[in-house]
Amino acid sequence: MKRTGLVIWGCLLVCLALLPAAAFAKVAAKVDKQECFACHEEVKELHAGSKHAKLACETCHSDMAAHLKDSATKPGTNLELSLCGSCHKDQYESFYRVNFDAQARKEKGGPTGRSPQQDKLIAGHGFTKEHNEPRAHAFMVVDQFVVDRFAKGRYQFTDMFGYTRPGKTWDVLVDNGPDNLYPGDVSAAAGNPVCLQCKTSDLTLKWKYMGDKDPAAKWDRTSDVNALIKDVNNPVGCIQCHDPHAAKPRIARDALIDAVEREGGARPYDADKGASRVNVKVVSFRDGFRKIGLLDKPNSTLQCGQCHVEYNCNGGFEPESGDKVAMADRRANHFPLKNALDLLEHYDQLKFRDFKHAVTGARLVKLQHPEMETYWGSVHDKAGVTCADCHMPKEKNKAGKVFTSHQVVRPKDHIKESCLGCHPDSSAKEKLYQLQAVQNYTRGKMRESEDAISKLIDTYVKAKEKGVSEEVLSAARKQHEIAHVLWEWWTAENSDGWHNPKLAQESLFDAIIAANKGTKLLNDAMNPPVAAK
Repeated sequence: MKRTGLVIWGCLLVCLALLPAAAFAKVAAKVDKQECFACHEEVKELHAGSKHAKLACETCHSDMAAHLKDSATKPGTNLELSLCGSCHKDQYESFYRVNFDAQARKEKGGPTGRSPQQDKLIAGHGFTKEHNEPRAHAFMVVDQFVVDRFAKGRYQFTDMFGYTRPGKTWDVLVDNGPDNLYPGDVSAAAGNPVCLQCKTSDLTLKWKYMGDKDPAAKWDRTSDVNALIKDVNNPVGCIQCHDPHAAKPRIARDALIDAVEREGGARPYDADKGASRVNVKVVSFRDGFRKIGLLDKPNSTLQCGQCHVEYNCNGGFEPESGDKVAMADRRANHFPLKNALDLLEHYDQLKFRDFKHAVTGARLVKLQHPEMETYWGSVHDKAGVTCADCHMPKEKNKAGKVFTSHQVVRPKDHIKESCLGCHPDSSAKEKLYQLQAVQNYTRGKMRESEDAISKLIDTYVKAKEKGVSEEVLSAARKQHEIAHVLWEWWTAENSDGWHNPKLAQESLFDAIIAANKGTKLLNDAMNPPVAAK
């Protein structure tokens, strides 16, 4: 009987585990939400009148009775995407839908990649060890952990199905431990806690605003990343863009909120030219322990801009003094909110650079993925189009109900849904042809920029060997700095110019001009004109 009882109890636990999160909440101990509101006034204000107002606190929180009895006992918070998915099934399932045309582990720096000469142009940076093209959001965490530059190959997929079947991080990955690392010549240990803030929402309640160190925060900017990632099981989730209390659009990424407050709003560019604008109301929790930015209306450009943006997520150095900028410095978690033409000046004022080029010693910025700032001021932006209009088209489920896809598609593969709603007089073939024309032109200028910078690097080597003065070498390094930012912006940005063709053309022209100027300075120093007799 005793054994039978254990079996029955075990089966019951399994059944409970299989229940949807919302169903589990129904069997949790009921609490009076007014007791919660007595301490959480900001939550009460958010909750009032929202579409989630009828949901009980225990829908998302556990151990409530113990918490109400003793506030030092923190309640559990369910951050699983499946909890939202229990009510928003179509959105949840589309998020995990795999696009098999978006290849995994495709190097940007390979011969067929976006930037064939990338490794030469960013020599000395960890991204030379493995820097891949992006794919579905469902893989953003696992793809980050397994990349050779993150932890010297320590983390790997348990089998090939991990490449194609999204799952919990530690169900699909294996930790081979610190004694089974790849050689340093082919890998790097470049992962850090800040870069994970754009890959997962699991750390939201364990991370103080901006990643500052605090006894109440389990993790901060200086934490051991190999310990921190064991707390990560999911990619960026619903709560990144949707406030669970107010059921309203929001931003939660701390460095974006910091930048919006610093810049005096969410539109540093073209705020008066009809571009899509949104007001952000910053709400502080626990005396600033964390903040959210509630939007007055949905704005996917800003919401996607929590991650699709140029940002600094690592230490570096001050360009003039050479002093180290450590992870403890807030500059290790910074969003400039500037476009390609203004970025270098911003980093000059911030007194920050990521790394020195291994050959020229130029003080370089390592660009991330600046889609939002690229898009600002474009034709589509000024027409009021936002990211979701093209990347999250409407779909119908099996019952014929329309919903917004959360797969985040590539418009070129969905021209009808992404483009023809606004361009009904065009055919899908015509719009695709136009898109390809812009991208082909931009890729051509990217190659020209790479060639020009590569030539500058080679010429620098020759000039140094010939004893060219430090004054001239320094001037050439400055041109390298300028050209690098204007070129790598487009290697990091994922539209190949489509998000803003005019900005792409202007900045890539300037990259070529700057690189050629640096090369000419060096050549003139090596081959001074012969004085006339």
